[in-house]
Amino acid sequence: MSMMGGRNRAQAGKNKGPKASFKSLFPYLAEHKKPLIVAVILSLTGAAISLAQPLVVGQLITAVQNNKPTTLLAIALLVVVVASAASDGFMRYLLAKAGEGIVRTARNSLAGRLLRLPVVEYDLRRTGDLVSRTGSDTTLLRAVLTQGLVDLAGGLLIFLGSVIAMAVIDPILLIITVAMLTIAVAAVALTSRTIRSATTKAQERVGEMSAAVERALSAVRTIRAARAESRETEQVTKAADEAYVQGVRIAKISSAIAPIGGLAFNSAFIVVLGVGGYRVASGATTVASLVTFVLLMFLMMRPVGTAFGAISSVQSALGALARIQEILNLPVEENEGTEFAARKARNKTAIEFKKVSFGYAPTPATDDQPAGEERQVLNEVSFKIERGTRVALVGPSGAGKSTIFSLIERFYDPTSGDILLDGQKVSEISRESVRAQIGYVEQDAPVLAGSIRDNLLIGRPNATDAELRAVLEEVNLIEVLDRDSRGFDAEVGEKGIMLSGGERQRLAIARTLLAAPPILLLDESTSSLDGLNEQRLKDAIDTVAKNRTMFVIAHRLATVVDSDLIIVLQDGAVVGAGTHKELLKSTPLYKDLAKQQKLA
Repeated sequence: MSMMGGRNRAQAGKNKGPKASFKSLFPYLAEHKKPLIVAVILSLTGAAISLAQPLVVGQLITAVQNNKPTTLLAIALLVVVVASAASDGFMRYLLAKAGEGIVRTARNSLAGRLLRLPVVEYDLRRTGDLVSRTGSDTTLLRAVLTQGLVDLAGGLLIFLGSVIAMAVIDPILLIITVAMLTIAVAAVALTSRTIRSATTKAQERVGEMSAAVERALSAVRTIRAARAESRETEQVTKAADEAYVQGVRIAKISSAIAPIGGLAFNSAFIVVLGVGGYRVASGATTVASLVTFVLLMFLMMRPVGTAFGAISSVQSALGALARIQEILNLPVEENEGTEFAARKARNKTAIEFKKVSFGYAPTPATDDQPAGEERQVLNEVSFKIERGTRVALVGPSGAGKSTIFSLIERFYDPTSGDILLDGQKVSEISRESVRAQIGYVEQDAPVLAGSIRDNLLIGRPNATDAELRAVLEEVNLIEVLDRDSRGFDAEVGEKGIMLSGGERQRLAIARTLLAAPPILLLDESTSSLDGLNEQRLKDAIDTVAKNRTMFVIAHRLATVVDSDLIIVLQDGAVVGAGTHKELLKSTPLYKDLAKQQKLA
């Protein structure tokens, strides 16, 4: 049986996403093709109108020189200028709107992928870096449109139209202008080649900084208590400084592009004025023609400047897109398999492990850390749990108890052996179908930011207020409703900080009990409760455990001594199984644990 958590795990962190190409942007642009098509049409229309301006100005100058009427030409010039501005403004609105749509699409795609990655990927990656990709990386995609990419369509028309008109007016001056422009384009192309890689590195440093901030804020009370603010700040500032270095590198490259274009334009302008003035003096051309040519040159340089800016922006966007695609190219957690079919009449076994082995492969090497060591967790573990019984897993820390729960939930698949649910191999059942049969309360009893109602409805979104109140009463948590006038809508704070440790555990258990699955997995579910609440919760669990299979991990043997079956684990292997009295006689490790807790 294959598993994502095996040796391929080490490779997962090393694999980098493919470098993003301009073609990679097409799917994002295609989703907004209608406004983009309109924007292109407006860009071309605006380009045609812009090309008309120098020509109208030239005719106006000629009319003034020849003492001819200028009213209609002046009105025409005004109409052309206003139409050009209106077309340009509406086009830029459409581009900005499409740009925001691209960012939204990227963020939605990332959010959908991030919540469906195999669990092993969360083991390898830092939360802050993943959040950074959803935030700052996606924002850079906006620049693809707002910084002039689509505007290049109209710019190309302006450029070609200007070149043609300038060739007709004065080919010699055109040659001078094109020569200057060619030098600038070559210089910009060489300069901008490193922008993409620099952007990727900069975004990676931003991701590291976000991860450092997330790490510190998630344990801010521990950090304050340990007086470690300065050390944690150093971790954040180190990543911020590295991001600054890469940002300055990008700024150096980008800042060189505009002066190169400006230098080329100013040089061409000065030379054109000098040569053009000489040609006017010699009678080779007229003042109107020179003015028209200069206006066309200004017009031609505008799309060139836009192109220079677009090159820088697109290169930066492609660097960010590479990090986005690295996540989007990761496979989501597989959900293939048949639907679970309960077979109560034919099978009395709820869960069975048949020589199950599992090991975490070494974490991959990074720039700062060497590769970790491979760690085998379970070694040919076998046991049977009958339907409707209460089973406890006990043993020292690191024996593999929580890993067994993760395998039952199919967060990982074993490297060898089989796990059966109601006689069916879980590897052949879809993950969603497996998890629908199981209620799982994790050791840390996570509570999500939001209200009490939000937390309770995670597993059963259509539950009524009466059902919510009943389940809170079952776990002796009804007082959280009485102390806040908002009742179920009372906020619990980030990670449930407004609740005590025991209240967080009871809320997590209530959330699981509300879904009423046939199998309950409770990982150290009473570890943060005082004696009174522990007994009340134990009574509640006894009530809901009737006609259900319950699997409990506990270090305090007093909470599980009355279990139908106790499985003792040591170093990833089963070293004993039986009732409390049987294990006291047959299993030395269990007897030692019982003596330490004054139960033997």
